[in-house]
Amino acid sequence: MCVRSCFQSPRLQWVWRTAFLKHTQRRHQGSHRWTHLGGSTYRAVIFDMGGVLIPSPGRVAAEWEVQNRIPSGTILKALMEGGENGPWMRFMRAEITAEGFLREFGRLCSEMLKTSVPVDSFFSLLTSERVAKQFPVMTEAITQIRAKGLQTAVLSNNFYLPNQKSFLPLDRKQFDVIVESCMEGICKPDPRIYKLCLEQLGLQPSESIFLDDLGTNLKEAARLGIHTIKVNDPETAVKELEALLGFTLRVGVPNTRPVKKTMEIPKDSLQKYLKDLLGIQTTGPLELLQFDHGQSNPTYYIRLANRDLVLRKKPPGTLLPSAHAIEREFRIMKALANAGVPVPNVLDLCEDSSVIGTPFYVMEYCPGLIYKDPSLPGLEPSHRRAIYTAMNTVLCKIHSVDLQAVGLEDYGKQGDYIPRQVRTWVKQYRASETSTIPAMERLIEWLPLHLPRQQRTTVVHGDFRLDNLVFHPEEPEVLAVLDWELSTLGDPLADVAYSCLAHYLPSSFPVLRGINDCDLTQLGIPAAEEYFRMYCLQMGLPPTENWNFYMAFSFFRVAAILQGVYKRSLTGQASSTYAEQTGKLTEFVSNLAWDFAVKEGFRVFKEMPFTNPLTRSYHTWARPQSQWCPTGSRSYSSVPEASPAHTSRGGLVISPESLSPPVRELYHRLKHFMEQRVYPAEPELQSHQASAARWSPSPLIEDLKEKAKAEGLWNLFLPLEADPEKKYGAGLTNVEYAHLCELMGTSLYAPEVCNCSAPDTGNMELLVRYGTEAQKARWLIPLLEGKARSCFAMTEPQVASSDATNIEASIREEDSFYVINGHKWWITGILDPRCQLCVFMGKTDPHAPRHRQQSVLLVPMDTPGIKIIRPLTVYGLEDAPGGHGEVRFEHVRVPKENMVLGPGRGFEIAQGRLGPGRIHHCMRLIGFSERALALMKARAAALDIAMIKMVAPSMASRVIDRAIQAFGAAGLSSDYPLAQFFTWARALRFADGPDEVHRATVAKLELKHRI
Repeated sequence: MCVRSCFQSPRLQWVWRTAFLKHTQRRHQGSHRWTHLGGSTYRAVIFDMGGVLIPSPGRVAAEWEVQNRIPSGTILKALMEGGENGPWMRFMRAEITAEGFLREFGRLCSEMLKTSVPVDSFFSLLTSERVAKQFPVMTEAITQIRAKGLQTAVLSNNFYLPNQKSFLPLDRKQFDVIVESCMEGICKPDPRIYKLCLEQLGLQPSESIFLDDLGTNLKEAARLGIHTIKVNDPETAVKELEALLGFTLRVGVPNTRPVKKTMEIPKDSLQKYLKDLLGIQTTGPLELLQFDHGQSNPTYYIRLANRDLVLRKKPPGTLLPSAHAIEREFRIMKALANAGVPVPNVLDLCEDSSVIGTPFYVMEYCPGLIYKDPSLPGLEPSHRRAIYTAMNTVLCKIHSVDLQAVGLEDYGKQGDYIPRQVRTWVKQYRASETSTIPAMERLIEWLPLHLPRQQRTTVVHGDFRLDNLVFHPEEPEVLAVLDWELSTLGDPLADVAYSCLAHYLPSSFPVLRGINDCDLTQLGIPAAEEYFRMYCLQMGLPPTENWNFYMAFSFFRVAAILQGVYKRSLTGQASSTYAEQTGKLTEFVSNLAWDFAVKEGFRVFKEMPFTNPLTRSYHTWARPQSQWCPTGSRSYSSVPEASPAHTSRGGLVISPESLSPPVRELYHRLKHFMEQRVYPAEPELQSHQASAARWSPSPLIEDLKEKAKAEGLWNLFLPLEADPEKKYGAGLTNVEYAHLCELMGTSLYAPEVCNCSAPDTGNMELLVRYGTEAQKARWLIPLLEGKARSCFAMTEPQVASSDATNIEASIREEDSFYVINGHKWWITGILDPRCQLCVFMGKTDPHAPRHRQQSVLLVPMDTPGIKIIRPLTVYGLEDAPGGHGEVRFEHVRVPKENMVLGPGRGFEIAQGRLGPGRIHHCMRLIGFSERALALMKARAAALDIAMIKMVAPSMASRVIDRAIQAFGAAGLSSDYPLAQFFTWARALRFADGPDEVHRATVAKLELKHRI
């Protein structure tokens, strides 16, 4: 079951039934036992709906909470709130409408989290066709129950939808009786609703079996005398129901179906071949079914006489080169069987295409269990851990095989496995490509440039996952490893990474179920890191450093495979009804792969050998350490006390070439990125800013951001002193970053591309320095990842806001909230649709000392009461999509835990935030000037301009103005960046306080010593 062969329904857990259960089923055929141990005859089976026939609200809620970053368990807690008189129970008794329920339910959730919760989207997911689908195993069970003459019923706590129809997404023809709480006005566990159901069935309690997923409902049913089954997993529940009823509820071999028309094979010639192979003389018919899996190589179940077999063949039609190599599958399993690796018993390889149309091989049907759901529902935590340990152990066994002893030394090429695999899967992807997928293009470019060095060569399975293993029915023991189609000789770490795919996929993923939204500690399942350590320990190997590369490559392979399945589905070659869905999944998986590529880029950069970072001064001037300034301490003086001679020896870091080698390499990498990626994109980005779509983020910007991440050119701004462990940023000092900031300043778009643009940089540093762990988790991480943007609300129209003590907006305490009222303007970035956080500055105590009156709050942008009045223009420029907004905050309620550092600390925070920002602005202005000078020099061959030095915004304005003069009218157009440079150079003389304020400050400081 290669990934290409996994497109079975995600609700099915068992694939190849154990011989034990199969024999049990045969034993009951012809003599059905309808009584349980007490001797009573069962005449009906009653089903709950949610959690039994369709996914439960709790499971849907868990998925939704992960997708919407809502704390786990919030929805379930709110559903249970109030008990019988809570909104959920009243909704199911039809005492309130859907609209009324959502209103009350939303209020409950919002009060729990102290912020608004989009419960409408949860309700939409809960009732959507995608989620509210009946489990196939239950559909099959109901069919068999009715075929035996028993009645079936639904007893459901459900509700009316907004269209006044009851929520019952089932085929009503399956049931003799349907009892719905919203129609009866009573809910389980009220005994009256059970009695009503029994009355309509015309049965006594002892004549029925009731399935529900909630213990309280089952307890009341049992008290009335109804036999009950608790449903944790539909598959397990059906097994219990089979035991009670005494007959099978699944026909034939589970997860098989009649052979698809396009996948039919000639039975007569196959039967003749098998008779000759097995020496069978029977004249009975050959039973042939097709497994739901088997995308790559169609797989069939065969029963002939008393032999149970499995046949795997190549698919029909024109195939990609070297794909579907069933001959290799046969060879590897035959060889490994002699090396103690658990594999199915292969019988014969038939390369004569005249038998069934393509080559095939035959093996014995392997008894055991296959776990389709990696969360292993229904098992104890200790058993789950034992299952994953057994999986790890058998992988180690595969990687320990003596190649020469089993005759596999020529099974593949020695060395360079990953480079060959990258080339192979790129070629496979290109052959099946149907449209351009940006993440795949980036990976195709990135992977060959970051190849790891292979340490060992072993047998590699190529598709090693939990659902390719057959386990003992009762013990955590692997009986057989299946699907060796992609096996070869190669890098064993590729197998280890591939076996961890599920750890990074959501449980709702329709092809390969994942566990990244599950509580692995509670389940007892080892995390990916622990699983990898377990492997290294068993193999006696040190852990690898480039794990992220292997994961990126693994997901890239999956994406290429999914694309191949999708392409074959368009021509009718893919053998699963789920194949056509894979077109959308390819892009999802390729984005996951790219995420790991980005992480690997960060790891490589962070591990660069910096030279004693703690011994460098954080300031521009560097000087020898004196006895009063111990190593690693920070100097707070703006000018060193050393003599000019000492100064020259210490050196002023005025050139990138004076930087340490790692930072110098980073500078040149950034410069190359600017030249190759950013500057060429400027015309398109300018066009977007002038288009009707300007208030939506440019897709090109988002693409450039991903490329910057992959190059390690991301979050460069956080200073080492604020992030000494380099947990969030690149670990640069302000001196080092200044040179990079200057370089980014040569383009208006580069700071955002590298996630180094205001106001996000100031807000992120604020959170790093002053935020709580909860505040960091909610706001800092999305900002660092570039998945959200933010704004800083300080400036007010009625006061001189460059002095934070003048702020008039109020922050008033009320119960467990702060209530905000105020009028702000020039709030940069607030119009951006990605803006999720507003860092708000206001007064909490007007009577406190002047510098202790202000506080800073973190305000979610979806909080009611935030009203954007209008966008403001800067010399006619809108600066879309972030813009600059005039905003009113009217009775905005914010939870108390959103306060930063504490009441009265706002001025302190603002000063700490603005300090680094001023340096960043100055360095970017130098970049503005450098680019303007370069353009002017190229255009006009100006006179001696090398002597011009840019040290302040006013000088930047003059330099840029001279460049515009050299260009004439062209300098005012959008053909060159000069007009925008001039606009922002002029605007920044206000954004950080008017020039007059700074001049007055300088005058005061100068006169202070003379008066």
